[in-house]
Amino acid sequence: MQTDALTGGFGDAPVQAARAFRAALEAMARPGTLHEVTGAEAPAPVGAAAAVLLLTLCDAQTPLYLAPGHDVAAVRDWIAFHVGAPIVAAEDAAVVLGRWQALAPLDRYRIGTPDYPDRSVLLIGEVDALSAQGARLTGPGIETHAHLSLPEIEVFRANAALFPLGWDCFFTCGTRLAALPRSTKVEPS
Repeated sequence: MQTDALTGGFGDAPVQAARAFRAALEAMARPGTLHEVTGAEAPAPVGAAAAVLLLTLCDAQTPLYLAPGHDVAAVRDWIAFHVGAPIVAAEDAAVVLGRWQALAPLDRYRIGTPDYPDRSVLLIGEVDALSAQGARLTGPGIETHAHLSLPEIEVFRANAALFPLGWDCFFTCGTRLAALPRSTKVEPS
């Protein structure tokens, strides 16, 4: 294990984890809103917001899949030390991390079952830009409509059509994050 795996975790874990969890909750409850999170630094190519989400949402009981590009020794070592999440195949994951393009094909991830829709995957997709522009979002948590710069639209429309099944998604870019739950309707702007 390299020494960079031992650094980059929360310095004040109870406080920083609580703030990060609040930001993640707010993002998921209000799709299309952008949130700044800090306090974690994982090895490249993992961005700061993605590292914060890993520290906040994953533990030793969370099966994690690292998409190509993110599945490197330094990232695996950092996750082993700070999170303890087992690295698994895509089909077995509860959480998936990677560049958005590397997450494809999306139909290989769990979408839950009619009896247990909560047994679906949470995608953490790192993107080059994240802003409150682009696709038009409507649905729970959005008063009238919101906008979010999504990497594509049709895949989210198909996912929403599966509701209550489907996957939920966080987008990260640097220290910013936004969420798109499966209940959100997505249309071109």
